[in-house]
Amino acid sequence: MRKRSDVLELAILGLLHDSPLHGYELRKRLNALLGVLRPLSYGTLYPALKTLLDRGWIRETTPLVGATLAGKRAKIVYELTAEGKEHFQSLVSQAGPEAWEDENFDVRFAFFARTDRTTRLRILEGRRMRLQERVEGARQSMIRSRERIDSYTQALQQHGLESVEREVRWLSELIDTERGGRMTHPPVDDEPPSSHRSVN
Repeated sequence: MRKRSDVLELAILGLLHDSPLHGYELRKRLNALLGVLRPLSYGTLYPALKTLLDRGWIRETTPLVGATLAGKRAKIVYELTAEGKEHFQSLVSQAGPEAWEDENFDVRFAFFARTDRTTRLRILEGRRMRLQERVEGARQSMIRSRERIDSYTQALQQHGLESVEREVRWLSELIDTERGGRMTHPPVDDEPPSSHRSVN
């Protein structure tokens, strides 16, 4: 899941897994999920929905209640099919390096309540390892460049380093909590059916 389209696919399927949504509400929730740095336009959303429709992972429905009021066209509601639920489960069962990367981790984390515990731990530990490598690299770089850069650049580097260190601490706390079985969320099978699992 390296491309933006793959992240968007997971986000759409995950949100529709919770409840059917029409396009406006789906876009609003996607923007909240993807963050202010990745605003989503209708020009991006609707081609993604068409792709998911073509693959049979979602379907369109029209609510009967208030379908046509004052001559207004009924809003199309999107919902997951059985195949879409199965595909979503296969996506959240993946725990390879792409799940740890900056562009994917937030969305994967957003659906941890629907991810089995073993996979959650693999992703958290992989993310922590990746950030620890980044911290070490940043420290070495700061030592090497200390005499060649001005104080503002040093302050910016220090700020970036502290931000990553904070995330490492947060991840460590989450890992400890997961290992202790203290996370609260709807129950998810620790071992989903083998047909839903994907090997990376």
